[in-house]
Amino acid sequence: MIRAAFAALLAFAAAPLAAQTPAPAPAAPSLAPDYRQDSAWLCLPGRADACGRPLPTADLDPAGYGPASESRPAADPPIDCFYVYPTVSRDPGMNSDLNPGVDENAAAAVQFGRFAGICRPFAPVYRQGTISSIGAYLAGQNVESVLGLAYGDVTAAWRDYLRHRNNGRPFVLIGHSQGTIHLTQLLAREIEGRPEAGRMISALLIGYNVEVPQGRDVGGSFQRTPLCTRAGQTGCVVTYVSFRAGSPPPEGALFGRAAAPGNTVGCVNPAALAGGDARLDSYWFAGPSVTSTPSAIAWSSAGPPPAAFLRTRGLVSARCVNEGAIGYLAVSVNADPADARTDRIPGDVAVGGVPLPGWGTHLVDMNIAQGDLIRLVQRQAEAFCRRGRR
Repeated sequence: MIRAAFAALLAFAAAPLAAQTPAPAPAAPSLAPDYRQDSAWLCLPGRADACGRPLPTADLDPAGYGPASESRPAADPPIDCFYVYPTVSRDPGMNSDLNPGVDENAAAAVQFGRFAGICRPFAPVYRQGTISSIGAYLAGQNVESVLGLAYGDVTAAWRDYLRHRNNGRPFVLIGHSQGTIHLTQLLAREIEGRPEAGRMISALLIGYNVEVPQGRDVGGSFQRTPLCTRAGQTGCVVTYVSFRAGSPPPEGALFGRAAAPGNTVGCVNPAALAGGDARLDSYWFAGPSVTSTPSAIAWSSAGPPPAAFLRTRGLVSARCVNEGAIGYLAVSVNADPADARTDRIPGDVAVGGVPLPGWGTHLVDMNIAQGDLIRLVQRQAEAFCRRGRR
């Protein structure tokens, strides 16, 4: 599990691929996988896969650790979740193969596994742009076809899911980083304006810029789908890129600065939809990271963690900031010398131990508010089911 979670922390690698070029239409030359086959899916309901295994977790409160427990998939949840994982593949080519290993499975378990407690999990294997493709992009090579091939697979999986696996059920889209790039395109091209939009509970598009006109909650990346701004709202988008409150997105940042004139980067705090500061319900991998700073955390003065994952409630606070083109979730640690918990959290992308300021706390975008995201989806699903379809 420790090695697997390391791999999940490589989520940042997709961002340079699309920082200056929009995700293109699907590439034509190569046929997509046959998603009628269960083997083409990383996660499916009722299967002992990356999303079907228990995650050992202990609470970490001001006094120390609580007893360890395990999160488990729900037996018969009323909604579906369709997840696209971030860049984790270390395959040698520009696009990954279709043989998922520890990297893909780790990403799904860490970011998506807990959602199986409230929804049926669906996560396709796809030929994503790999970490190897970053070097090609930085050397000036055009990588539009790389993202196009990946998006083509995601689209094929989505269409198969609708035809053969959804059965008219309400659904949630969930993505991070490269996964958000593809799901943003999918929502705009395959869902908006179609009957399926009436079954979409929400879209959690985390860790990549979703743009809206300044002062508005719809427009920009989507023409019909607004940001979520109030309790009980469905058919809307939850999105943010996270930065430490004292280190906002600098000039030239990869995240947090809108590209289109007059736009800002959308920010929805899942713990405070209407805005303002809120304490977060966070889930953390308790081991060290080779890509994040700090690389290792002394989580508690009470000693080492008793489980692979920790849950903290109120250790971190966050608020959305929108100032002109800039938009981000500003994250603060509620440090207290009398508190047994750490006064530091991981998440900065680092090279040689030096944080990259334009990336924010990208590596823990999903971790910092995972409990809030799950609770929000659960409440949205309840509201959706009470009203029937939108």
